[in-house]
Amino acid sequence: MLEWLGVITAILYSLFVAFNVGLEFLGFSLLLISAILIGLWAYRLKHKGILFLQLFYALAGIIGMYRWFG
Repeated sequence: MLEWLGVITAILYSLFVAFNVGLEFLGFSLLLISAILIGLWAYRLKHKGILFLQLFYALAGIIGMYRWFG
């Protein structure tokens, strides 16, 4: 469940940012949520490489949200 919710939120993030229709902040929020969900899934199943990648995606989401309003 965590895996698929993370995948869906990541897909929505990429579409919101790619369409450039003013939903970038929401998109970056979804990226952060996706990274948390997939990160939890990876942690539970001991997928260390995927977990490490999600830390960077979470950081990218935080930076994107900060820069959007910064």
